[in-house]
Amino acid sequence: MMQSLYTASTGMLGMQTQIDTTANNIANVNTIGFKKSRAEFADLMYRVMEYAGTSTSDTTKSPTGIEVGLGVRPTAINKIFSEGSLKQTGNQLDMAITGQGFFKMELPDGTQVYSRNGAFKIDNNGTVVNSDGYTLIPQIVVPQDATNISIGSDGIVTVVQAGQTQATQIGQINTTSFINPAGLHSLGSNLYVETDSSGQAVDGTPGLNGLGTLRQGFVELSNVQLVVELTDLITGQRAYDSNSKIITTSDQMLQTTNNLKR
Repeated sequence: MMQSLYTASTGMLGMQTQIDTTANNIANVNTIGFKKSRAEFADLMYRVMEYAGTSTSDTTKSPTGIEVGLGVRPTAINKIFSEGSLKQTGNQLDMAITGQGFFKMELPDGTQVYSRNGAFKIDNNGTVVNSDGYTLIPQIVVPQDATNISIGSDGIVTVVQAGQTQATQIGQINTTSFINPAGLHSLGSNLYVETDSSGQAVDGTPGLNGLGTLRQGFVELSNVQLVVELTDLITGQRAYDSNSKIITTSDQMLQTTNNLKR
């Protein structure tokens, strides 16, 4: 059987992975805090017909050898944590991180998760939560009679309560960093969890120790660049078509061989 059939099939599967990754990026172009992904590939092993350096005579050696590649395989889908553009919303509880860092939240089962999505709300108890109701950590509780909420670039949260003119500090928002953010596990809903590859979570004050600062009244948009993704989509489609053409050509060559006896 012709090896090209199997080699081309690995190319088609690889390009399908790239197109799937690109499609997810495009689908989330308007998702707040979304980070795009990039498919990465490596060539497979080689069938060696002659090693480079093989003696061709008593005094000469083959300069290159003969090696036939067996295809391609996906090696990683890398999450790119470059910053997205900021959009002003005017919402007092919206926050964007300019620089490195994640917001820490807690799921109902106690699992700690991390996100770049800073579109927060308050629940019926005044607790600051995300759109799914997961509590921001450290917990911030806004008094019921608060008339104004102010969040500093360093994460200090103050409120002005009804009948008062002086602001009162009610909490401190910390952010979290990882030595390898690309190693975080994606849960969906713009949430990530720590893994052995990401390294341990390091909490800190925004603006210190390399952590980014907070911008109140802004959200961070997706870092997907639509022009780039559409170009990748076209490239992946053409590569997929080319690999399918190889299978068609190989099939025609086999058919020609089978017809030699006729």
